[in-house]
Amino acid sequence: MSRQSSPSRLESSATQLAIEGMSCASCVGRVERVLTAQPGVEQASVNLATERATVIGDVNADALAHAVTAAGYPTKVFVAAAQTRQQQQQKKQQHYQSLKRNVILAILLTLPLFLLEMTMHSSAAFQLWINQHVSTSHRWYIEALLSTLVLAGPGRQFYRLGLPALWHRAPDMNSLVAIGTLAAWGYSLVATFAAHWLPAQSVHVYYEAAAMVVSLVLLGRLLEARAKGKTSQAIQRLLQLQPNIAHRWHDEQSEDVATETLQLGDVVEVRPGEKIPIDGEVLVGNSHVEESMISGEPLAVSKQPGDTLTGGTVNQQGYLRFTVTATGENTVLAQIVSAVEQAQAAKLPIQGLVDKITLWFVPAVLIAALLTFIGWLCFDPQSTISLAIVNAVAVLIIACPCAMGLATPTSIMVATGRAAEQGILFRQGQALQQLRETTLIAFDKTGTLTEGRPAMTDLQPAQGFTAEQVLAYLAAVERFSEHPLARAIVTAADRQHVEKLPANDFSAIAGMGVSATVNLHQVNIGAQRYMHSLNIDYSTLDELAVQYAKQGKSPFYLAIDNQLAGIVAVADPIKESSRSVIKQLHKQGITVALVTGDHQLTAQAVAQQLAITQVIADVKPQGKVDAIKAWQQQQYTVSFVGDGINDAPALASAHVGIALGSGTDIAMESADVVLMSDRLDNVLNALHLSRMTMRNIHQNLFWAFIYNLILIPVAAGILYPPFGILLSPILAAGAMALSSVFVLANALRLTRVRLGN
Repeated sequence: MSRQSSPSRLESSATQLAIEGMSCASCVGRVERVLTAQPGVEQASVNLATERATVIGDVNADALAHAVTAAGYPTKVFVAAAQTRQQQQQKKQQHYQSLKRNVILAILLTLPLFLLEMTMHSSAAFQLWINQHVSTSHRWYIEALLSTLVLAGPGRQFYRLGLPALWHRAPDMNSLVAIGTLAAWGYSLVATFAAHWLPAQSVHVYYEAAAMVVSLVLLGRLLEARAKGKTSQAIQRLLQLQPNIAHRWHDEQSEDVATETLQLGDVVEVRPGEKIPIDGEVLVGNSHVEESMISGEPLAVSKQPGDTLTGGTVNQQGYLRFTVTATGENTVLAQIVSAVEQAQAAKLPIQGLVDKITLWFVPAVLIAALLTFIGWLCFDPQSTISLAIVNAVAVLIIACPCAMGLATPTSIMVATGRAAEQGILFRQGQALQQLRETTLIAFDKTGTLTEGRPAMTDLQPAQGFTAEQVLAYLAAVERFSEHPLARAIVTAADRQHVEKLPANDFSAIAGMGVSATVNLHQVNIGAQRYMHSLNIDYSTLDELAVQYAKQGKSPFYLAIDNQLAGIVAVADPIKESSRSVIKQLHKQGITVALVTGDHQLTAQAVAQQLAITQVIADVKPQGKVDAIKAWQQQQYTVSFVGDGINDAPALASAHVGIALGSGTDIAMESADVVLMSDRLDNVLNALHLSRMTMRNIHQNLFWAFIYNLILIPVAAGILYPPFGILLSPILAAGAMALSSVFVLANALRLTRVRLGN
């Protein structure tokens, strides 16, 4: 099945919403149900880790935000802008500080309760002293006051969010905490102020349990918020690459201005050692620019007039003056950040199982708690009403849909951020899973396996034409082409100082060749199949073309006014990294193929040098697509690596399209993964990161599910009959908090994944 049939790609009609107040996977399910019920919504996906929703369809964004806000989750339309991101970051920081204050207050109020109860249970002398100086009723009054302050103060958020959710028959994690703590606190109030309503042997209080549960759950959320902040550090580091101040050149002198105020056409100067503030084109100066923060390339790149600059990179020794070519969200850095955010918002196919489970998880926990209560009453109705309540509360508290909801998105966030730092841009989060499943990788040849900087090696004019004439006509047309082979011809013509002829009506026929009008003559340049389609006789130079191809060169014919004028051969050296990368892919059991529009013999010559056995050559762009579909029908999971305009259909048809950052814009737009440099080593890095990410996600999901499968029955008291073991609500709250923190900590291990250079 090709990727085109999957809804994973974010379409142009996608609307993003920033959502506050989600605490677990059940919240995610509720928000998704609210969104899918709105008019025009075709698909809605909510991400707990990024706190964003992506909605596909013809919708009113403000109406969507209003509907989700009405459901209890404050929502705004997300606009990909630096200011919006900064505001969101400030809100997250404010939320973290508010959570921190609540945790400190809750602990200060709970600590006397905890110390009092624990000391009384562990020290008979202390218990005797307390009983002599403070009556039980007065002690319970104090405990009631302190626990009420905890529940009504720091714990108020659980009841403000959880009880309405319960009322709307969409219970979430807040509902579980609210019911559990209110049950323990309410039972304790009855025991304190209306003890005659209870059997004498059941008059106990659990104020410390209710307060400790609130404190521990809040502490867990604080640790969770802190860990979540770390998962988005890669995005923050990318955003911080752009300096706030730029030196704008005006009236032959520079003035310091805010980078965000720069406009297209402004002239900016960069001094040695400074960061380049924004994208531009060099006007004056020569220098070397360190671009590793964007591309992952360790070596600095030479820059001179006419070269492009990327905001956030570092100028080294020289002085540069450049004109601004992109601002705001159109800069390379902003587009990288936007692409990473889109990938982080994606849901992997594996998440579907989690969504189905969490849809029924909280209702199932409520039923389990009710059955626990009933079971304990049936077990010993005379003496266990308090135990029935305590164990039911433990079941409610220990259940944790938070860990299940965070298992997948946090790993995606960390992995895509780590990849971006290495110069690997996952434009689609789903590619993280599909890359791991790759069984066949098909490579384009020119600019992908080869350097993409070819040189003209041979030129043979046909009878009646001169070599200089042929080269002049070739260069006149090829100056309009983006293809690396075209640049080789133009370079050769410039070096030989041939006459520059005017050309117009340029046209490129994908996978065939190019044409234009030169000095009122119709000129066509292309491969053998192009000449054949034009009914041009190329037989006189056919043998020479075969000879060139056997030598690994790419032959092209030139026709002037439908008459064969000559043949040219261009050779493109194989990249140094190609051999080692393909060797490693073979070792990993991945089938490697070469798919190119080049001559069959040329492709075979390159494939032989690289030990590639599957070769499909002399094909148009649709031929590449047909080859990919044929492999897919053979049950291969296909990734395609390319860089040219003619690779775009293949990149879109493969399960995973990987484009080189040195390639064309249309190729990168069609790809799921963009390698910001032309290093093929990053193909191996992307595969390795994909495998490590999926392993990490499986670990998270295993922990989240096994935790609930084992500990919910333990909390219900299943170990009590054989071993006399019960799990207190306090321990249940601690375990619940730790489960989410464990999942987040495990996801953060991806920041330390070793990637090759």
